[in-house]
Amino acid sequence: MSEITKSPPAVRAKMAWFWPVFFALAAFVFLFGLTIPLVGPDEPRYAEVAREMFQRGDWITPTLGGFDWFEKPALLYWLEIVSYRIFGITEFAARFGAALCGLGTVWCLWIMTRLATRYEEDALARFANWTAMVAASTIGILAFSHGASFDIVVTFPITASLAGFFVFDSDHKELSRKQNTVGVASFYFFIGVALLAKGLIGLVFPFAIVAFYYLMRRQTPSRAFLVSLIWGIPLLLVVAATWYLPMYWQHGWEFIDEFIIQQHFQRFATNKYQHPQPFYFFFWVLPLMTIPWLPFFLWGIWKSVRDAVRSLRGSAEKVTSPANNTSLYPLLLFSLSWILVPLVFFSFSGSKLPGYILPAVPGAVLLTSIEVFRFVQKASVRRTLALTIAVGTLAVLILAIVFVVPGFARKESVKELIAAADRHGYTDSPVAAFLTVSHNAEFYAAGRVIRDADGKQRRFVGAHELREYIDQHEGQPLVVLVPKDQVGQLTASDLLETQILDDNGELDVAVVQWK
Repeated sequence: MSEITKSPPAVRAKMAWFWPVFFALAAFVFLFGLTIPLVGPDEPRYAEVAREMFQRGDWITPTLGGFDWFEKPALLYWLEIVSYRIFGITEFAARFGAALCGLGTVWCLWIMTRLATRYEEDALARFANWTAMVAASTIGILAFSHGASFDIVVTFPITASLAGFFVFDSDHKELSRKQNTVGVASFYFFIGVALLAKGLIGLVFPFAIVAFYYLMRRQTPSRAFLVSLIWGIPLLLVVAATWYLPMYWQHGWEFIDEFIIQQHFQRFATNKYQHPQPFYFFFWVLPLMTIPWLPFFLWGIWKSVRDAVRSLRGSAEKVTSPANNTSLYPLLLFSLSWILVPLVFFSFSGSKLPGYILPAVPGAVLLTSIEVFRFVQKASVRRTLALTIAVGTLAVLILAIVFVVPGFARKESVKELIAAADRHGYTDSPVAAFLTVSHNAEFYAAGRVIRDADGKQRRFVGAHELREYIDQHEGQPLVVLVPKDQVGQLTASDLLETQILDDNGELDVAVVQWK
């Protein structure tokens, strides 16, 4: 415990004003930049699914372009629907719920470390603040909190669930019976929420992480935890049933087949959805998500591996931990379990995307925070360095959002292209994708995207197909999105009259009609 000392009064006074200022800045950054155009294939589709549910007044069945869309559960859509009602149908509203989930993840880590460690009051508060600071400035959490995606939306309830369990499991005299009850109830309640956020991993991960934690501690679950299963499992099922039950009532086997079998088991076991990566993919993605704290994370991993080897060898030499003789050692083991379970699970998956590993990032934050906290105890210059890293990360992100991200978003989004067509009077014209598929158009050209009979966006592959569609619809002009290097196939065609309206550097928007 000698490594963790009380701060001099002058230092405590300086930090007393720093923390509220920093966390106010962090909250601003989490909500800053949510107004840029939606990018990537997922953001606009999820935002459009929520818009269709909102406009129908339907909280149960997700649809895209009027067709059933059973890829994901409803929690993100619910957050977007509420935001649409408050802010209108905008990019900010589509992302607002995800940003709140990012902030909620940071807050849960603060609560967890504030309540579950057994330091004297001064050191306890300091460690919780440092943990929250690391979380709020970790690039993985920051980046995904700025996107309308399910990854941060499931990370929050998993974090809340595990935080509740760890507070309950600590069960020390400073906590009242009521606080411990709230902790274990939160474990089950937020597992139910996580099931609403992204499906079965919301159930599998918390229980697997807890089980592996007990295994590493070489302990069996407490009697109180085993008893809690009797009422806790029904509680989480009731929470999850708010969406799963009406979905099954309305759609029956179609829902089970698409959502459970295809989106869970086939996505995990096969490359059906064409996201292949090598087995070790997440072993380098996860560390990168801890930037700018990567050196501390790697150092914590190295020490953990070293100590595990010594323990297996039965070395007589004392095995060091990030907090010898303190209550941080259980937190270290818990963070390792939190990292390893998702890491191993997703490494065996046939489909891999960077966001899949995000639920492991809070565990990485805890491990990193232990090393950062030890580091800053040594000298004031180290404390200043760590604070500078955190503030500097937020400042760099603000600059990137102002000067870099808009240019990237312009190339990734068709917002300006559809707006250009609208300005030329083609607000009611169908939108066709020529030699491409633009998922971005799902939101910005909602209700106008041409689809095949199965509901998927149609990909036109020749000028003759565009002409046939125009002929079938009484000569109605088409707004066409076409890669810049393929636009010549339209302008050179004898079948169509083509007018180029605008481009975003990647795509041209054109109007084609009878020649």
